[in-house]
Amino acid sequence: MNYGLCDLSIVGIRSEPSDKSELISQILYGECFKLIEKQKKWSRIKLFYDDYEGWIDNKQYRNIDEKTYIEITNQTELFSSDLISFVTKNNQLQPIVLGSILNSCSYLKNEYNGGEINVKKITREQILKIAMLYINSPYLWGGKTPFGIDCSGFTQMVYRLNRIKLNRDASQQAIQGKLVQYNLEREPGDLAFFQNESGKIIHVGILFEKNKIIHAHGKVRIDLLDDNGIYNIDSKNYTHKLKFVKTHF
Repeated sequence: MNYGLCDLSIVGIRSEPSDKSELISQILYGECFKLIEKQKKWSRIKLFYDDYEGWIDNKQYRNIDEKTYIEITNQTELFSSDLISFVTKNNQLQPIVLGSILNSCSYLKNEYNGGEINVKKITREQILKIAMLYINSPYLWGGKTPFGIDCSGFTQMVYRLNRIKLNRDASQQAIQGKLVQYNLEREPGDLAFFQNESGKIIHVGILFEKNKIIHAHGKVRIDLLDDNGIYNIDSKNYTHKLKFVKTHF
């Protein structure tokens, strides 16, 4: 088995080995993965964190050995806390984004002097505090950063920075956690899931406060929520139909 490490700020994961293929997710600086298949220009990878699979450009990662992979992934993750910060090597600056993994800096011989997120205790208040770091981030299918993020990328990143592990896609996240049976039991920080006409999960967001939700729809925004679904306060109409709410507390 071969292994890789993301040494760039953001690397796109695509559904097929082509620059024209759909962007399905992203890898952030410091993340590790397994190499499943390698072609001339592309590699199929499986992320360490959530087993997500896809294709990345061979020019956009660093090969590492199994020992290094195990050493890095066995550490408690430390995350960058600023929307954008920098690592340096040989007096050259490299930007990294919110949620980058700092544990890889020593292996990459990078220096980092920015802020860190190292959550000691998981609380609902901390979930909402981290969620607000992404407010007004533009929507991007497959995105996971403040410069472009999708609905499940947003929930996964917010929870990850709070040391709660979610899978990548909304339909996968919907089978995690505990079902909240009644409206009065819903609390800020819980996850709300939404369905299309056939009942398929198509959207997810984080309960923000009573009757409000923070979610990625056009941008990361706060809207009203009731038993019917999300009511967009700008367009003044319902945009998503509520299916259920789940909690990880």
